[in-house]
Amino acid sequence: MRVLGPGLTVRRLLRVRLPPRPPRPPGPRLSSGRPAAAGALERAMDELLHRAVPAMPAYELREKTPAPAENQCADFVSFYCSLGETAERAELLGRLARGFGVDHGQVAEQSAGVLQLRQQPREAAVLLQAEDRLRYALVPRYRSLFHHISKLDGGVRFLVQLRADLLEAQALKLVEGPHVRVRPRPGRPRTPGCGDSNGPHPPPCAQEMNGVLKNMLSEWFSSGFLKLERVTWHSPCEVLQKISESEAVHPVKTWMDMKRRVGPYRRCYFFSHCSTPGEPLIVLHVALTSEISNSIQAIIVKECPPSETEEQNRITTAIFYSISLTQQGLQGVELGTFLIKRVVKELQEFPHLGTFSSLSPIPGFTKWLLGLLKSKAKEHGRSELFTDSECKEISEITGGPVHETLKAFLSSSEWVKSERLVRALQAPLMRLCAWYLYGEKHRGYALNPVANFHLQNGAVMWRINWMADVSLRGITGSCSLMVNYRYFLDQTAANSTAYLGSKNIKASEQVLSLVAQFQKNSKL
Repeated sequence: MRVLGPGLTVRRLLRVRLPPRPPRPPGPRLSSGRPAAAGALERAMDELLHRAVPAMPAYELREKTPAPAENQCADFVSFYCSLGETAERAELLGRLARGFGVDHGQVAEQSAGVLQLRQQPREAAVLLQAEDRLRYALVPRYRSLFHHISKLDGGVRFLVQLRADLLEAQALKLVEGPHVRVRPRPGRPRTPGCGDSNGPHPPPCAQEMNGVLKNMLSEWFSSGFLKLERVTWHSPCEVLQKISESEAVHPVKTWMDMKRRVGPYRRCYFFSHCSTPGEPLIVLHVALTSEISNSIQAIIVKECPPSETEEQNRITTAIFYSISLTQQGLQGVELGTFLIKRVVKELQEFPHLGTFSSLSPIPGFTKWLLGLLKSKAKEHGRSELFTDSECKEISEITGGPVHETLKAFLSSSEWVKSERLVRALQAPLMRLCAWYLYGEKHRGYALNPVANFHLQNGAVMWRINWMADVSLRGITGSCSLMVNYRYFLDQTAANSTAYLGSKNIKASEQVLSLVAQFQKNSKL
């Protein structure tokens, strides 16, 4: 029997391991009050940055300037890791961005030069060189520091963690403003806010740091540097432990639960990187079935005899039921799309397998629905969310006005214990869910981040499933609903182009019918 170690509970997503931080002496730290000790820390930060960040060489000397001493970059890494507070790290990153970003004077000068050359008849080579000078001027000085850190042993791992810290500081409002953030692209989940903080607020000079780091990591973690690895029950214990801890969709409860997920008729794959061999970056769980599954219980709860051997003739469908990013610093880096494509190729070993689909959660649906019920409860007159007969039946069951009572019932998981209420809610909640997935938009793309991910990959919004996830998380997060996004391999490219270019969502007749029913009742 393989022992996975104590506590197979779902913790926060796997963080990049950094050197242990030395204990901090007692006394004041950096805070909004700026005590004397905080002033000393700020001076230490400024001294470090002036010592560690390489000077920007002149354009003509850009390829002839020797690299900075390795210990300069190592000093930055060591100092950063010694900071025990998120606010302190945010302050250091703010000072780095504020004092060592783009030289806007140089940008203005080089831009004027390019405009002047465009107005005069000159050789193309002269204009191209002027444009190259402008591109060079647009590179922030701190990018050179990140570049040289990446060459240190464990440097790439450190930069992944640094970006995770930056995203966390953003969520905590320690760093904010349009210049800190990178503009979300379709399919890239946005980091939710976690409340206000009284920590330091670096000015918007830290503008492109998140974007610069994201672009650098996207180059280093491109598909050519990623290795696809399959997880089995005979994989190293450390890998199985990391997979179980990083499962963000359907928590792993016990070692037997984990064993089922890598056993017969199941596959688990992850990407690793050459800088961290054998360490999962993103994990995909797959169920091998004979049809498109409409319930997660049938996949992760179903008991399979450990000795059961797979019959290849029975395997016609691959269900992607969980994909989890284990490194938060890699948010927005295109890993999930590559992983699904690679796994599809890997599964070609099964001769009868030709159907590919997800069984996906619908995070945010309950929250959206409760907000809708709250706003409708303030209005009087005919309900636009339910038919008259539905309102009457639901009110009889709940014993009060439909919007107020449903808001109370759906805020907990108790409503699923009433079979009568479950039957009464099926039709209206299916309609509402279809509209939430298909009709609710953010900048023209699907509001729901999971829908956005699969649609940008070229999948079809295939089927909405009632009572598909009756776990506490499934009931409270999406009223037990789940959705299949189906991948027709010969249509994914065209569907992706239509979605990303024209914002057209490809959906099945079931979904479109539910949307039409919703629109018939509602003016939303």
